[in-house]
Amino acid sequence: MKNIFCLFLTIATLGVGASAQAQQTRKVPRIGVLVTGPIFITRFKSFQEGLRDLGYVEGKNFVYEYRNAEGKVDRLPHLAAELVRAKVDIIYTASGESVLAIKKATKTIPSVFGTVQDPLANGLVDSLAKPGGNATGMSALAPDLGGKRLELLKEAVPRVSRVAFLWSPPNPGANVTLKETQAAAQALGLQLQSLEVREVKDLERAFEAAMRDHAQALTTAPDPVVNNDAYESWALRQRTDCRRCMRLLSSRKGMV
Repeated sequence: MKNIFCLFLTIATLGVGASAQAQQTRKVPRIGVLVTGPIFITRFKSFQEGLRDLGYVEGKNFVYEYRNAEGKVDRLPHLAAELVRAKVDIIYTASGESVLAIKKATKTIPSVFGTVQDPLANGLVDSLAKPGGNATGMSALAPDLGGKRLELLKEAVPRVSRVAFLWSPPNPGANVTLKETQAAAQALGLQLQSLEVREVKDLERAFEAAMRDHAQALTTAPDPVVNNDAYESWALRQRTDCRRCMRLLSSRKGMV
């Protein structure tokens, strides 16, 4: 009986050890997340909720590797390389600049993106129907909306004649949006003041240029650096809110 008990104890011990070792060696999926700045926080929360709805719980059956460029586009290549070194299984992102950084960092790790203006024209995918490569996602291609915004502006403020246009050259599709907006401005008899915003520090300079050249209104390209990341950082630094730019523009003599 004693020998039988010892044999049973040995088998049980080996079984527990094998189970523990299997748990330790089991690979936990790692999702890399690369965001440009604050505008993507809300989208990331929706992404998390979607995963939870599908039964994926962080820390239980997968983990995140999260990287935030905090509005500094030049940090994206470094952060993308970090995710590659972390050996993530897939990378989620949501801007043209970050997709480009990921494509340069890896040709094998799958990446899923959202709200890229023109992934085809900028070489991010082979085609919209069959992306190819290691990147796929959503296209937000709508360069004609720049003209529509100007039409609505002209309709709302008939006296407007000079409009400042903020856009970010590094964003894939930005040149197409600029050309479409310039063409629409010419058709509407508007002078379009092109103001480049590549990073946070450029935004204040752009507003100063708009005031100096007597811009009567302001419109922007659909770019995260322009629409949220850079402006939010600039507004916080000035200890003010989003109405500051309107006060700055309207304070100039001759403004609409």
